[in-house]
Amino acid sequence: MRVRTALAFVVSGLLLSGWTLPGQPANPALLQRTFEEGERALAEKRYADAEAAYQRLRQLDPGAAELHAKLGVIYFQQGKFAPAVPALRQALKLKPGLANASILLAMCLSELGRYAEALPGLEKGFRQPADLALQRMSGLQLLRAYNGLQRDRQAVETALELTRLYPEDPEILYHSSRQFGNQAYLTLRKLAEVAPNSVWRHQAAGEAHESQGQHDLALLEYRQALALDPRRPGLHYRLGRVLLARSRQADPDGEARKEFEQELRLDPTNANAAYELGELERKLGQLDKARERFESALSHDPDFEEAHLGLSRVLIDLGAPGPALPHLKKAIELNRRSEVAYYRLSQVHKALGNAAEQQKALAEFQRLRGQKAQRDALQLHSSRDVTKQQDDPEPKP
Repeated sequence: MRVRTALAFVVSGLLLSGWTLPGQPANPALLQRTFEEGERALAEKRYADAEAAYQRLRQLDPGAAELHAKLGVIYFQQGKFAPAVPALRQALKLKPGLANASILLAMCLSELGRYAEALPGLEKGFRQPADLALQRMSGLQLLRAYNGLQRDRQAVETALELTRLYPEDPEILYHSSRQFGNQAYLTLRKLAEVAPNSVWRHQAAGEAHESQGQHDLALLEYRQALALDPRRPGLHYRLGRVLLARSRQADPDGEARKEFEQELRLDPTNANAAYELGELERKLGQLDKARERFESALSHDPDFEEAHLGLSRVLIDLGAPGPALPHLKKAIELNRRSEVAYYRLSQVHKALGNAAEQQKALAEFQRLRGQKAQRDALQLHSSRDVTKQQDDPEPKP
C-alpha cells in the first residue's frame, strides 16, 4: 500500500493539473469547498471521505475528464479496481490524451486479472515512461500480466529489465528472483520429462540439491552423472565442493582433494579446482605447493579475485610482502568492497614500513566491516562458487 500511495499521488497530480472550475457554475462556492474537502481528505489519507467529495464534484461537473480520472485514482488507492475502470474509461472518452490515465486503467485491469486488455497500457507505461514511479509499477504489473497469459519469454525479459533499472529495489529483486526460480523449475521439470536418465538431468539435480545443502543427495546425483560420462568436465570439481561443504570446509580424509586433482587431470585449465587445492595446501602449511596452485589458477583466470587474495596470504606467510602487494591491488580493483583485501593490505604496508598507507588501508577495512550486512547480501549473489577468503576477526595494528 505504501508504494500504491506514492504512485497514486504522482498520478493524481498529473491527472488533475488541467482541471479548473467550470464557467459560471450554479454554486461556485459549493464546488470550491467540495474540491478543498476532497484534497484535504486525500492529504490526510481519508480515502472514503475523498471518494465522497469527488463523487459530488463529478455530479456538479460531469463533463470534466479530470474529475472522473481523479475518482479513478481514489478507487485505485483503496483497492477498488472494478469501479475505477469505468471512471478512468469515462475520463479517457472525454479527454483521450489525459496524462497517464490509460496507464492507471491498465494497472486496474491487471489487478482484476484482465491481462490481455491491460497489456497495451502496461507496455506503454514501462517502455515509454513519463514518470519513474509509473514505470516501476507498470513493470511489476507487466510481469504479472505476462505470467497470467503464460508468456514466459516476455516475463523473463521484463524481470531482467526491471533488475537492470532497479538493481537495489527489494520488491523488484523479490519478484524477479521468483520469476527466475520458477523458470528454472519449469525447465528442469521439462528436462526430467524428456531425458530422465541423462547426464544433464543428474547434474542439474545435483546442483539443485547442493544449493539447498542436501549434500548426500547431491553426491548421489553427481556420481550417477559421472557413471554416464566419466570424463565430463566440472563434475569432479562439484563433488569436491560438496565434500568440503559436508565436512564444513575441512578435508580430513582427503576425499575432496582427490576430486579436485582428478578434475585437473581432466581439465588442467580449471582455475577453481586449482584454487581449492591451493586453499587446502595452505591450511596444511604446504605454502610452496599452495603458491604454485594459486599461480596456476591465475594463469588461466587473471581476474580471479579469491586466487589473488589466496596468493597474497601465502606470500605474506612466506615473508614476501612486496610481491603480495600487486595481488592485493588487483583484488581491490576487482572488488572495492573486499574487507579481506584491505585487511591484508594493511598487513603488507606494516611489513614494508609504510605507516601512513597501513592506517589508510586499516581505516577502509574498518569502514567496510561496519557494512557487514550489505556485504553478506552481495556475497549471496557472487557468481564465483569457491571457498571464500577470510582473516582473523580483529586486525592487529
